[in-house]
Amino acid sequence: MLAGGGFMLGFNWQAGATAVGLNEVPEDFYAINAFLKIAKDGTVTIMSPNPEIGQNVKTSMPMIVAEELDVSWDQVKVKQAGLDTEKYTRQLAGGSQSIRLGWKSLRMAGATARRMLIQAAANRWGTPVSELSTENGRIMHARTGRSVSYGDVAEDASALQIPEEVLLKDPADFKIIGTSRKNVDGSHIVQGKPLFGLDYKKEGMLTAMIVHPPAFGMKLKSIDDAAVRAMPGISDVVIINAKPEGFSGTWSDTNAFPELVAVVGETTWQVLKAKRALEIEWETTSPLENSEDHEKGMQEHIDAGEGAKDRVDGDTAAAFSSAAKIVESTYTAPLVPHNTMEPMNFFADVTAEKAELVGPIQTPENLRTTVSNLLGLPQDKVSVALTRMGGGFGRRLYGNFGVEAALISKAVQAPVKVVYTREDDMTQGTYRPAYKVKYRAALDEDNTLIAFEVKGTGIHGSPVFSNRYPAGTVDNYLAENLRMDSNISTGAWRAPRSNFIAGAEQAFLDEVAEAAGKDPIEFRLELFRRAMSNPVGDENDYDPARYAGVLELVRDKSNWGEEMPGVYRGVSAYYCHNSYVAQVVDLVVENNLPRVKKVWCAVDCGIVVNPDAALNQVEGGIVDGIGHAMYGALSFKDGAPEQNNFHSYRLIRNMEAPKEIETFFVDNGIDPTGLGEPSLPPISGALANAFAKATGKRLYTQPFTGIPDFFDIIPASG
Repeated sequence: MLAGGGFMLGFNWQAGATAVGLNEVPEDFYAINAFLKIAKDGTVTIMSPNPEIGQNVKTSMPMIVAEELDVSWDQVKVKQAGLDTEKYTRQLAGGSQSIRLGWKSLRMAGATARRMLIQAAANRWGTPVSELSTENGRIMHARTGRSVSYGDVAEDASALQIPEEVLLKDPADFKIIGTSRKNVDGSHIVQGKPLFGLDYKKEGMLTAMIVHPPAFGMKLKSIDDAAVRAMPGISDVVIINAKPEGFSGTWSDTNAFPELVAVVGETTWQVLKAKRALEIEWETTSPLENSEDHEKGMQEHIDAGEGAKDRVDGDTAAAFSSAAKIVESTYTAPLVPHNTMEPMNFFADVTAEKAELVGPIQTPENLRTTVSNLLGLPQDKVSVALTRMGGGFGRRLYGNFGVEAALISKAVQAPVKVVYTREDDMTQGTYRPAYKVKYRAALDEDNTLIAFEVKGTGIHGSPVFSNRYPAGTVDNYLAENLRMDSNISTGAWRAPRSNFIAGAEQAFLDEVAEAAGKDPIEFRLELFRRAMSNPVGDENDYDPARYAGVLELVRDKSNWGEEMPGVYRGVSAYYCHNSYVAQVVDLVVENNLPRVKKVWCAVDCGIVVNPDAALNQVEGGIVDGIGHAMYGALSFKDGAPEQNNFHSYRLIRNMEAPKEIETFFVDNGIDPTGLGEPSLPPISGALANAFAKATGKRLYTQPFTGIPDFFDIIPASG
């Protein structure tokens, strides 16, 4: 295909191993697409297909293509692709899977384009392909000394058939992958240039704001909007329903308040004032819940509920009856909101023939499906353009705000941008669930772990992963799961379930190690050695050698065991999103306040594509995890959140972040795995274990500062 005299290559590739034919793709392939264009001047434009939520895939994914294409990075331009399921698949940001699932396919895209360019040069010169090499966007023939740029042969290459077989680079030859490259949007971000959904504007666009019920368990009864319609700049007040009778939607349509009132007008300020002036009557349709009821219900589950026994190894009851020591603890965490810095927003221009959607969404394909079904438009008449997101953390997996924009635009017959206030977002729902988990461990007379039980529950589900560590390390093991129903909507929150269970598990393992009189790292390593030499069961979903490897690495790098007066240390290690992370927290007390002096972090996520970006991901996860372990909590009274903005919802502050974070990546050459989420889950456990060293008291309830007399347990400094 020709484009401006250059070379445009579209892909719909399955990922294959080195030198695999397209008809020989293994059954476990991962489907993804890539797209590149080479101009006459040699400039390479690479489309980045996945949504960018700050995880830097808009830089890292094109780096992978550029590596195999063998061009210099300064020859590359990157553009964000819109939703296009003909060219791309899995255009989704979630689960830390963008690089992992795109790795081989993106490499194939670059390598295939390179092979076609070489073939074009070989045809022109009448030389065998085997005699040609490439470097920095040029093709060279060493025997004759000839060379040509990619741009010079791009048009010829465009007429060639896509080869059935290509050879990928040996990772030892990588020049771009493994080197730090600046965020391709970096200069636009610091200059305040339009990138985000809130920046998007279109001629004739109106602003819309929504009003949802004040409590979960309520719905709209009546509205008096006469006065509001007469206010300056207000064009309409409409009622929309994103879940009409008979409509089921997709998993990402989670929404406790599908029926809303929307105020539409010229400016944000005019609409905000009008919204506040509406006279609305609500009615109760289901129980108005309280946080105390959640806590009571979860505790009743733990005490008496018989849940699904998802894994049973051996006989834990018999082991506990003969145990020399039994350790038992229960851990709890509250509901928390996502609080992305960029509030929810979306643009829609809906006509009888089409729907144009623009905005920050982690699940654009699901959004298109829902809008298509609700509006009765074919999917090819619904376009979704992706803007950069000012944070997602799972909140933008649920695209109700985009659906609302489409429905409002249709109702007022004009292009509309929906903008949430912070209060709208924090009180709308789709929170991290509240959780409770109970652990029991049995030790024999030799202080060997002989039994382990975990029982978990929470709003809409349990946090327990039944086949994760320490499953497989002990003969007698039981994992039990329960769930509690609620009319409060919940969903994925950075590192779903792991964000709570990792800290609880790792805090409890320290308690068990203490009861056994063993160093907490050595105690964990003993269990890993058992899993390596003689594992229990065959469904363990982790590699004990890699797991032990990060723990040993952080032990050695942090000089674990060294006497450090005034420094209290805690350790934690966890596996999630196909990656392994171990952390050591150094806690100090300054002016009778706890301060995280340093965090040591070891990460095994396979090949690191962009080291600086990887460090940013790890450090961001650590700070986020510490902040929510210390402060994050959303409480409910009569179905309504008691916190609705940052004056009442506590976030970590700059001075409370670790003074230093030192990260070490395992260099094992394994294909990349997840990185956006794995550093967050274990940090709360390491922090809790450091607190235990400092105070002699264990913390069982998040947020830690919500514990009565929390600051009284901190020893006086000096």
